[in-house]
Amino acid sequence: MARTSEDGEPKKKRKSNWTALWVFLLIVGLIWVSLPTVLMIVVGMPPTIVAWIIDRSYQKSATYCVAGMNFCGLFPYLMDLWLGTHSMRAASEIVTDVFALGVIYGAAAFGWMIFVAVPPVIGTFLTVMTQRRIGVLRNLQREIIQEWGEGVAHAAAEDDY
Repeated sequence: MARTSEDGEPKKKRKSNWTALWVFLLIVGLIWVSLPTVLMIVVGMPPTIVAWIIDRSYQKSATYCVAGMNFCGLFPYLMDLWLGTHSMRAASEIVTDVFALGVIYGAAAFGWMIFVAVPPVIGTFLTVMTQRRIGVLRNLQREIIQEWGEGVAHAAAEDDY
């Protein structure tokens, strides 16, 4: 039986409160431990945040496409930061480099292009595959009718629910 409060209403779970607390603690810990990395992520990942805000679908396909490509553009510069001098000066040099920002934001734009271009291609491919399968099944149906006679087709039509 579900827990109820004193007025008979079911109690709401506090899972979202705990999740928000853990996210907050994670962010504070990252800022404390790795401020240059956080600076790079804050400057490099806004296209992902915009995609997350704009994408109202349940699957969040646009968010995943943009986030994946955006992170792919940011990752080489994060590796340079992590394997080199992990300092605010090195992070600010990367963040103020126009070429680096072009690569990071260009990768995010490529994620948008994937999101826009791939679904129609997949839809067309599935339509062609479905039409091909229908043709194969119709040929098989003709062969069965030729072998067993017209009565098979009429009996099958009568048995449909």
